[in-house]
Amino acid sequence: MNDIFRALGRALISQLHPRMLMLTVIPFLLATGLWGGLLLWGWEPIMTAARGVLETSVLTSWIYGALDWFGLQSLRTVVAPLFVIALMIPLVIASMLVFISLFSVPAAVRHLERSYPDLVKAKGGSMVGSVFQALGSTLVFLLLALVTLPLWLIPPFFALIPPLLWGWLTYRVMTYDALAQHATPEERKTLMKRHRMSLLSIGVAVGLLGSAPTLIWVASAALIFLFPFVLAGTLWLYVLIFIFSALWFGHFCLRALEQLRAERAAAAAAAAPVVDVIDLAPSDVRRIEQS
Repeated sequence: MNDIFRALGRALISQLHPRMLMLTVIPFLLATGLWGGLLLWGWEPIMTAARGVLETSVLTSWIYGALDWFGLQSLRTVVAPLFVIALMIPLVIASMLVFISLFSVPAAVRHLERSYPDLVKAKGGSMVGSVFQALGSTLVFLLLALVTLPLWLIPPFFALIPPLLWGWLTYRVMTYDALAQHATPEERKTLMKRHRMSLLSIGVAVGLLGSAPTLIWVASAALIFLFPFVLAGTLWLYVLIFIFSALWFGHFCLRALEQLRAERAAAAAAAAPVVDVIDLAPSDVRRIEQS
């Protein structure tokens, strides 16, 4: 637990560095262009399709009945926007994670190297491996999100499921990226097995932070004309949170790698055979004494 909070403190300090703040620019522009353009040109067709699906849904009938029972008929108009937003959240998160994994995490790890100057780079990962790790984990994430999607509209699951899913996804992707340059594949697997709960806890904590932009999205559903501006702001928050998570995972993983190598070096030194001086030739004894 101390290692988690130590890494958290270092990540907060690193996040305030101007270079880390600049790393939010490229993923933000890419995500804003992708999702902003999609909503700008396709909002009406998307909403029309969503209303058509919802009109024949049993779950929607249940939601409408509950709203009518509480006298909240006016909120019927926000059900379709909420449905679209709920569908978009996993896609936005996945795309942001891929963009950041490709463009920001390598630079963040290079920034962290100054805190671990003696850590030898084993280069056990690669850009291709990072892409496959991100895409594979994202696919599992999207499948789980799709299966649990009906629960996203029901309190309190709306506040619980996304952080858990995002936490798992962040843990899988960020751990690989944090150790790609410095750890061997065997060291990475050992650390992920040894610190699985700690790494997953960091991921869930980051997922809870990511709930803040999600709640802003939900609140903006009632004010559709503000949604494009809210979208841009929440995308930047997502980028900021992801980069902070990369720094948090980076500090934790690199320190854990230092400790693992120190343990193995100590074990190797303890297991090294002790040479009996009596069995050495005089010339060998003099050479040892001089060294």
